[in-house]
Amino acid sequence: MADALPDGAEALLLPVTAGSDGVEPREGAVEAAVRYRIDLGDLAERSGATGAAGDVAAIVLPRGHGDVALPWTDLPHRLGLVGVGDGTATSLRRAGAAVARATRGWGTVVTSVASGSAPEVQQAFAEGYLLGAYRHPSRAARPSPGPAESLVLLGGDADAVRRAEVVARAAWTARVLAVTPSNTKTPAWLADRATELAEAAGLEVEVLDERALAAQGFGGLLAVGGGSATPPRLVRVTYRPASSGRPAHVVLVGKGITYDTGGLSLKQRQAMVPMKTDMTGAAVALATVLGAAEAGVSHEVTALLALAENAVGGASYRPGDVLTVRGGTTVEVSNTDAEGRLVLADALVHADLTLDPDVLVDVATLTGAATTALGRTHAALFSPDDDLADGLAAAGERAGERLWRMPLVADYRPAIDSAIADVHHVAGAGFTGAGAITAALFLQGFVGHRRWAHLDVAGPARASAAAHEVPEGATGFGTRALLAWLSGEV
Repeated sequence: MADALPDGAEALLLPVTAGSDGVEPREGAVEAAVRYRIDLGDLAERSGATGAAGDVAAIVLPRGHGDVALPWTDLPHRLGLVGVGDGTATSLRRAGAAVARATRGWGTVVTSVASGSAPEVQQAFAEGYLLGAYRHPSRAARPSPGPAESLVLLGGDADAVRRAEVVARAAWTARVLAVTPSNTKTPAWLADRATELAEAAGLEVEVLDERALAAQGFGGLLAVGGGSATPPRLVRVTYRPASSGRPAHVVLVGKGITYDTGGLSLKQRQAMVPMKTDMTGAAVALATVLGAAEAGVSHEVTALLALAENAVGGASYRPGDVLTVRGGTTVEVSNTDAEGRLVLADALVHADLTLDPDVLVDVATLTGAATTALGRTHAALFSPDDDLADGLAAAGERAGERLWRMPLVADYRPAIDSAIADVHHVAGAGFTGAGAITAALFLQGFVGHRRWAHLDVAGPARASAAAHEVPEGATGFGTRALLAWLSGEV
């Protein structure tokens, strides 16, 4: 253990778990106890360590007085006892995030927490650390301390760490975009930022401005963005793998409302506060295609970002309007605060008509009903395809982003019938409840015959408090699950 410690290491973190007779040491802890010549069990009891996943007990060992040399004189004087729970990927991801938070402002930190674990568990620990180390960009004059200068994983699997870096970098990208203030983040700004990121990664990118959108009949995007001083955009970013043959083509459609006032159906003040994150779906779609390219997945992946600001102005669309969206379907509007499904309808039809996807997945902070049903730990997953739904749910479980499949109830479909248009975009006045389901049924009408899934991330896309690897505010939820899904068969 002593020989493995790099010069200048400031702290050594050791794994422990709860046993029948108290806290039990794990990989590297016994060797450290011998080298430091201390009773780690007694130290754990005195420090209040529990061994639960995500628990960190930090101990600062005393220095010798004068010429007195203590056994740890030449070793790191900071020790941390890190709870790893049952040792699963979920527990190690939480342990990694706890380590990141406990060591903010430290120098070099060395740990054996994930040593000897399976590669997927090591990846989870590294992901947890990187995600927990994240801080939202701050414009404050005095930002809070950042993460430790470096984390050294004893016995770490280099490939697992690299995979963790790709996933965490993608999630960071989604978070940074989502938390950017809306006085900066207009549709044009976000389109430009997507272009910069895509071109830097060597990916194809195309941006349709308001003139091109009008020429091609994007009635939903143009209506939603009509009240804003900053017109809408549609961005396409495509990654094509180098492999021969025809890879499966996955198209990810993201709702990108850069700020949502509710339009003329104005939100209450408090409900508007987090609305800079109403473009999380677009941020997740973009971050996922960038991550897929960096990981070199075998599938072709395209992100379609439907970008608009739902503002109030003289050109705002109104309750009672009938819109014609891409492809010619007419839609009766009765609530301008249900704008997300209108921009998604345009983008889904565009994907079906022009991109020939094998699988079509949309991601959106779509309905408060999904949050009411599932809270802030699970996203609502809708799909008529059992294999697709099962694959996405399993990927979400592996990645630590849980997706709960919800029913597409055929008996509810008449609730969105309209007497004056092809479809009503929200359920009629005589139908109450099931808002997430009727929204999904509306979207289903625009996907053609494609394999399709809808992820309503309205709940977990925003966190009211930090927990484990999730920060307060914008979480980037969906990026990790989609990358885990794209790493296998789709």
